[in-house]
Formats: sequence, structure tokens, C-alpha cells
Amino acid sequence: MKILVTGGVRSGKSQHAESLLANAPSVTYVAPGPSVEEDSDPDWVARIAAHRARRPATWATVESRDLASALRLDGPVLVDCLGTWLAGVLDSGELWDASAKTVTSTVDALLDDVVAAVALRDDVVLVTNEVGLGVVPTHRSGRLFRDLLGMVNQRVATACVEVHLVVAGRVLRL
Repeated sequence: MKILVTGGVRSGKSQHAESLLANAPSVTYVAPGPSVEEDSDPDWVARIAAHRARRPATWATVESRDLASALRLDGPVLVDCLGTWLAGVLDSGELWDASAKTVTSTVDALLDDVVAAVALRDDVVLVTNEVGLGVVPTHRSGRLFRDLLGMVNQRVATACVEVHLVVAGRVLRL
């Protein structure tokens, strides 16, 4: 199983991704977004708590922005999500205001390693956001994120066997 699960915010992506690995005796859940300690946003803290409460006790959680290394761990891996990973890459590299060429080459280099790691696995589910279905963002940062995540999604999808689009809790296998 090598599946990319995409969809809009609160579409049911995470629950669907978790259900795909529900029968695995143990899973490594990779959370590449900000941890509770890094973020004092109460909504983010509540979202992380809800995700943790939903996962089986046999699942291990790894909080890491080094996605390529996390994808090389043994056993089934669930990554949730590529959008928070990308935001972390942009934040940690202070790339939000960098030139498009600099940002793209930095993300591309990291993505090469991520795609290679996905290609070597046969037991991975990755969650991402579908951000290109709405209006064109007014601010450069929104356009930059949308364009980069579109590139990330396309590249990761090439290494996956299936892509599932989740809309309103319904799954469409692409």
C-alpha cells in the first residue's frame, strides 16, 4: 500500500488515512507540523489532541520535519500532513520572502529525498491538502504555498500507487 490522500480542510482525510492502516498491528504516525510545545494556538492544540485520541495505543508518534528520514523507519508509516511539512520547511528556512527560484530549488531538493524514500516503501499513507480548487490568494505567501504544495502533491503522487480524494467524508480513488 502506497497511497496519497488529498482533500480540503476538514474533509475527512485523516480519518480515511487512519482507516487504511487500521488493521496493522503497529504504525508510525509521522507528524511533521508544529508540536504543541512550539505552538500556543489553542485550536491547534485541540486538533493535535483529537488526532492523538483517535489513534490506537499501539501506534507510535514521531514529530519530525525530517520527512525523508522518518519515511525510512521500519513498519507501516502514516504521514499527516505534507501541507504542515511544507509550511515548516518555509518557516525554518525563512523562505516566505525569498525569491521563487530559491524557494523552489530548496523545496525541490528536500522533495527529491522524500519521493525517493516513498518509492522504496510498500506500506505508507501520506495525507496532504488540496489547495488549488479555490480563488487565487491575494497575498504572495498564499500563492507561494499553493503553488509549492501543488508541486509537492504531484511529485509525491508519482511515487504512490493510488491517490484518494476525500470530499465531505466521501472517498474518490483517482
